[in-house]
Amino acid sequence: MDESEDVPKDFIKLKSEKLSVDEVSELVISPCCGAVSLFIGTTRNNFEGKKVIHLEYEAYMSMAEKEIRKICRDVRQKWPSVKHIAVHHRLGVVPITEASVIIAVSSPHRAESLEAVMYCINTLKASVPIWKKEIYKDDYSWKENKECFWANSGK
Repeated sequence: MDESEDVPKDFIKLKSEKLSVDEVSELVISPCCGAVSLFIGTTRNNFEGKKVIHLEYEAYMSMAEKEIRKICRDVRQKWPSVKHIAVHHRLGVVPITEASVIIAVSSPHRAESLEAVMYCINTLKASVPIWKKEIYKDDYSWKENKECFWANSGK
């Protein structure tokens, strides 16, 4: 790949199909970067003593994509050396152990990509309109993120 063709890109996808760590990490690889950092959020089988069967996610698609684009812009302002950013979030049913979200960031050095990945997941949970429902054996519960600004506005 010609380095001049390797312009910074953002890859944002909300989808109901299984997420691929390989696919997401390959999107951000760049010949001028020595670091690719990943965050993979997976479905665990328990929450506060309850057995979780699976998760279900819903999103306000256009707003979620807009907010994720804003996160990418913020990352580029805070860490100008970041090259590529990928944020893939699964919607619908997500079985135990499968990925709900994968975030990948490339940069010339590890510090920027690691910090940017942490910023991405924390900001996504706080500002992107994606809702999670935990399904238990005989019950379910809509979960609000503690970081989410609108969930705490009336408290």
